[in-house]
Amino acid sequence: MGDPSEGVELAFPARERDLGGFQVGRVLPYAKRRMVGPFIFLDHLGPLQLAAPVPRSADVRPHPHIGLATVTYLFAGELTHRDSLGVEQVIRPGEVNWMTAGRGISHSERFDSMRDSGGPLHGMQAWVALPTDKEEIEPAFEHYGRADIPAIALPGVTGSMIAGSAFGASSSVRTLSPLFYAHLQLQPGARVELPDEYSERGAYVVSGAVEWGGRGYASKTMLVFAGGSAVALTATARSTVMVLGGEPVGPRHIWWNFVSSRKERIEQAKADWSARRIPLPPTDSDELIPLPDGL
Repeated sequence: MGDPSEGVELAFPARERDLGGFQVGRVLPYAKRRMVGPFIFLDHLGPLQLAAPVPRSADVRPHPHIGLATVTYLFAGELTHRDSLGVEQVIRPGEVNWMTAGRGISHSERFDSMRDSGGPLHGMQAWVALPTDKEEIEPAFEHYGRADIPAIALPGVTGSMIAGSAFGASSSVRTLSPLFYAHLQLQPGARVELPDEYSERGAYVVSGAVEWGGRGYASKTMLVFAGGSAVALTATARSTVMVLGGEPVGPRHIWWNFVSSRKERIEQAKADWSARRIPLPPTDSDELIPLPDGL
């Protein structure tokens, strides 16, 4: 584990979770660090190879969200998003799906475009908790193609500025609180300084390995950095790193797919989903994920 005097507040591995069709690495929330800035959830999908035909059991059936924005970003593969606003959108590598749940939305993620061919799947899904005064806004969905996402180019480093501003790039992705989220690819020996204008910052090593403060950190490791510290990561191998953070939005309750500053709002969301008061995607309404027991 990291030493705060070196700028690392905490270092911890992704934990394997079974989503029913495949394994994912659960990064956030973690017992000792539930959020980094407004980021309250982070999953590492894959890398894995889906054999053809991809079974429907691997799909994520319609399910609800409140109080957050989901951010889907792929390195490989394709997913088809459908939501209760009537949006249907295929997401491909380097693109961004940003879905704002607000007062309530449901969506599915299916392998329709890969069903017959199979293929690789690798990516990240994050949840961003909404500011308290924005938790109940109208739900929305925005898709950003690769041409909409600014490139990052530094010595030995390339990447994409998914959201916010850092590394000399500013994303056009619409956010509701100060944050940054970037995909970096580092050549061996490359050094990158994390932005210091945000009070909370983290880095997730997707693949490869990095060094900071005289210690090495392997793939599938999340680093959280102490506030106010200067941070410069050095790649000790060819590496892919997601860096993220921002300003805290305050304590949040999280239960299943619901996030809120108020416990009673979580209870209302449970009742709404059980009573079918949160609509289903109009083109994907034949099945859903029921409210889980025992969480």
